[in-house]
Amino acid sequence: MSKRFKNWQYPEIREGKDTKWGWRVSHVDGLKLGKDTDIGYGCYIQAEKGVEIGDRVQVGAHTAIYSVSTIQGRREGKVIIEQDAEIGAHCLILPGVTIGKGAFVRVFTTVKHDVPAGKTVGPFRVW
Repeated sequence: MSKRFKNWQYPEIREGKDTKWGWRVSHVDGLKLGKDTDIGYGCYIQAEKGVEIGDRVQVGAHTAIYSVSTIQGRREGKVIIEQDAEIGAHCLILPGVTIGKGAFVRVFTTVKHDVPAGKTVGPFRVW
């Protein structure tokens, strides 16, 4: 991945507007984004209570990350995605979750519990 991100620069992120790569953030002040991240087209990050995405994280297209959600009752809490984690396309990351260093979340997975470092979870089930 190092060659791909040789000239990586922090993206311009404006409240409620798509980045030039087609993903969007609400509550921009709550987002902490590491270096060499790759966030896919159509992703949505709701960072009202905080979202931290570590270095070299990959997030597949059309994934949603929520720090506040009304799914399964009101939930709130910072979401932390540690360095080198990979999240497949079309995933849902619910509030208060930590995805550990080097973890892999397969496509179409809903994550409502912490994922330990190095663990692979999913697909098609709620973790």
